Amino acid sequence: MSPIKTNMVCTCCPLGCQMDITKSGGEYLVTNNKCPRGKKYALEELTAPQRTITSTVKITDSHNPVIPVKTDQPVPKEKLFTIMKILASVTVKSPVKVGDIIIKNIASTGANIVATRTVDANSAADKV
Repeated sequence: MSPIKTNMVCTCCPLGCQMDITKSGGEYLVTNNKCPRGKKYALEELTAPQRTITSTVKITDSHNPVIPVKTDQPVPKEKLFTIMKILASVTVKSPVKVGDIIIKNIASTGANIVATRTVDANSAADKV
């Protein structure tokens, strides 16, 4: 079996290294990365990609119809659509403070959905 080759741009820092990855057997060889973070990023991206989700959920008793939220840690990429479907069905009631947990252990990922903005009840001024 011949080696499988791919390339990707590292997003760990502003350098944006154009890395080449070769898979031969069960081993990966990462080249053209300028730091060790690039190799770690490439291996994770190829074997178990993860993402931090940022989105919104509906909120009641506020002048805004939605409040921004995010995962408190990266989640497996294959769970993104499941999580977004769950978030589309959620409505919270104000007041909500930055860091409040909106949903614990979303989609059994171990990650929580947390508020990224403070919204007071019926307030015209939100706080970041």
